[in-house]
Amino acid sequence: MAKKKELSPKNKYLTEVAWEVCNQVGGIYTVIRTKAASIVEKYGENYCSIGPYVHRDVRAEFDSTDDLTGPFGQAVVKMREMGLTVQYGTWLVAGRPKVVLLDPNDAMDNLEEIKYFLWENHYIGIPEQDELIDGVVAFGHLVKVYIKLLAKEIASRDQLVGQFHEWMGGSCIPDLKKDKVRMKIIFTTHATILGRYLAMNNPTFYSHLPFFEWESEAKRFGIETLARFERAAAQQCDIFTTVSDVTARECEYLLGRKPDIVLPNGINIKKFDVQHEVQNVHQEYKDEIHQFVMGHFFQNYSFNLDKTLYFFTSGRYEYVNKGFDLTLQALDILNDRMKKAKSEMTVVVFFVTNKEVHSINADTLQSRGVMEEIRQTCDVIIKQVRDQLFYTMTASTQYLLPDLNKMVDDYWKLRLRRTVQSWKTENLPPAVTHELVNAENDDILNFLKQSGLKNREEDRVKVVYHPQFISPTNPLFGIEYSQFVRGCHLGIFPSYYEPWGYTPMECIASGVPAITSDLSGFGDFVLRTIPNHENSGVYVVRRSKQTDEVSADQLADFFLSYIQSSRRSRITMRNEVEQCAENFDWKYLISHYLKAYSMAVEKVAKRV
Repeated sequence: MAKKKELSPKNKYLTEVAWEVCNQVGGIYTVIRTKAASIVEKYGENYCSIGPYVHRDVRAEFDSTDDLTGPFGQAVVKMREMGLTVQYGTWLVAGRPKVVLLDPNDAMDNLEEIKYFLWENHYIGIPEQDELIDGVVAFGHLVKVYIKLLAKEIASRDQLVGQFHEWMGGSCIPDLKKDKVRMKIIFTTHATILGRYLAMNNPTFYSHLPFFEWESEAKRFGIETLARFERAAAQQCDIFTTVSDVTARECEYLLGRKPDIVLPNGINIKKFDVQHEVQNVHQEYKDEIHQFVMGHFFQNYSFNLDKTLYFFTSGRYEYVNKGFDLTLQALDILNDRMKKAKSEMTVVVFFVTNKEVHSINADTLQSRGVMEEIRQTCDVIIKQVRDQLFYTMTASTQYLLPDLNKMVDDYWKLRLRRTVQSWKTENLPPAVTHELVNAENDDILNFLKQSGLKNREEDRVKVVYHPQFISPTNPLFGIEYSQFVRGCHLGIFPSYYEPWGYTPMECIASGVPAITSDLSGFGDFVLRTIPNHENSGVYVVRRSKQTDEVSADQLADFFLSYIQSSRRSRITMRNEVEQCAENFDWKYLISHYLKAYSMAVEKVAKRV
């Protein structure tokens, strides 16, 4: 991939508005947080992000300041003089950017008036008693107040550019344009509201894009207000952007405007750097996954962990959009192929997502607990044997290894035997680790019931459905999600609808090969910019011009190719995929953003 030449921004001041500033909800939080250091490097003290003061734990990533000098601080002073609550300080992320946090509650008393003028001026109707929309509308009103004050602090017309993310950050754009505020406005949609709903409910979404009637479809899904906000922001901003060419086509048909420039998402590679220790770190966390697998499967039967590979997929529970359906189809095919070939390898595949659960499966938790008791008993026996063996060998004149079995007390022999016997079961290892709410309607479970993926001993592919995100407080794993990823061998993300896709990008940055699709922004970007990407451990499933059956076969081919590669080849691929991730570092991709900011200045300058 060719490295972008260094660009200098043409505007002096930059502000970035998003509902996810200091408020983690989804991928936009990752975009803004990881990009901050590269932006601060270009703008320094003249950059400030704006977000809502709604997160109860915001103090964990926000540090207030009393230094109110400069335009951003002075606009805060004026808002506080108006009796409004404004938090001002730094975001505790790389680059330490300035941040303004506005409390939507400050505008709630005037909410009906704000709603009235949104309808009067922009024909955007707001439903009654919708907590999220009310909060966004109130936040947008406060952003408008702040930016109008900020613009007055900055003398030159071409000095201030504001970038607004998604409808939640851009709800004030129509008012800013109406009031002719001295700012160049960029609106970025990361995924159209309507597109996400249509993709989840229409298997021919992409082929029918030109024929959808946006207004009637928005009403059908009950998202008319959101769609109108998004459409108004896209059509009234100075520069309209999105994150991939895949989403750009969607915007053209559903928002009525073709994006002016695509801004691919980047990543902060330094966060993932383990200083050439990729293989050692992989081995360390693979051992942690071994412990889970032994507790989950070895109650019933065992298999050779040295010939076991760990695959995983993760993300929001969107069965079709995230490609969970295609992954399961491909795994079913793979299982049949491996059994017919009498493969000695075992593949354990983790589905890590987030669904409503009652609790961890009682049998799963008990199995883990009994296995821990087995471990503790073994530790006692090891110490007992070690101490006696040391004494015996130092006192011996025959130099022969004694009978170690005689060195273990009968109590511990019996205890170990009874514990192991009580642990073993004839029940098949469960597919899911938790008790799901509404399990009978779960798509993953229903597929597993109907397929050949039963977690039987003869199955070469085993499935573990973990319907909660992995964290150190999770008693089944006890490690960070990022550590879990490093312990796996392959990430699977063949999305049907994915405007960008951070999960595969974070996967390769961790030195783990990944599979994506040409319907994801990331996969499309890989196809266009990285030649011989498969040699670097990045596989792209073709989904745009072929049936799911053909795509599932191709995905199964990828799996089989990886499984049949040698251990040395897999180690080499981990090193190569980590190097490939360098292409997605913000230090290179930030150039697209700088170009967008310059385009905004140039476009407005031509109008004057």
